[in-house]
Amino acid sequence: MSGTLYLIPLPLAPETALATLPASITPLVQRLQYFIVESEKVSRRFLKELDRNIDINIRHFGLLNEHTPASEVRQLLQPALDGHDIGLMSDAGCPGIADPGAAAVAHAHRLGIAVQPLSGPSSIVLTLMGSGFNGQRFAFHGYLPVAAHERERALRELEAESRRRNMTQLFIETPYRNRQLLDTLLKVGHPDTQLCIGAGLTAADQLLETRSIKAWKMAIPELNKRPAVFAIYCG
Repeated sequence: MSGTLYLIPLPLAPETALATLPASITPLVQRLQYFIVESEKVSRRFLKELDRNIDINIRHFGLLNEHTPASEVRQLLQPALDGHDIGLMSDAGCPGIADPGAAAVAHAHRLGIAVQPLSGPSSIVLTLMGSGFNGQRFAFHGYLPVAAHERERALRELEAESRRRNMTQLFIETPYRNRQLLDTLLKVGHPDTQLCIGAGLTAADQLLETRSIKAWKMAIPELNKRPAVFAIYCG
């Protein structure tokens, strides 16, 4: 029989694994020998945080990130075909959500490998939960265009769709470009559009706040190099 592909969440903030992940995660990773990871360094540090006595040197790590050729994904799943369970881990949050690990999950289904997602923190879900916006109709759009005029057009379209469909719109940006995205939001957004910013979630200094575009202009937060999720709502 094939092994199972376990989708293992990682903490969103440093040194918060034991506080934010279910206790059942630890015994699972202790017994797993094979992992598919976005970054080996991050994954090794995470395993040591869960159990400082774990023997990292006998674990096998296969790399799956945005640079991994599609032709190599199947080989990463070979241990499962040989009967071993595999743990899939992103750099932060839930694997498969805004994460290249989704390719491994898709291949696992095609190969008849059982997939078992495990609960854990997702910055996208936490921002939606904490926003006060419509949680019955929402969409996550990933990264918006980098070019200023294209980003402005995309934000106007998302705002119009939110108003037309009573829909929450969520998106992210590379942390060092957060301020540019926020500046564009404050520039093109309607003053009454509601904006929720979730930054550094689960950390001691997290920001999770909803204000109108007009109100945010009076209190612009410092978001440089902080992982952040943005959500707008015009309902």
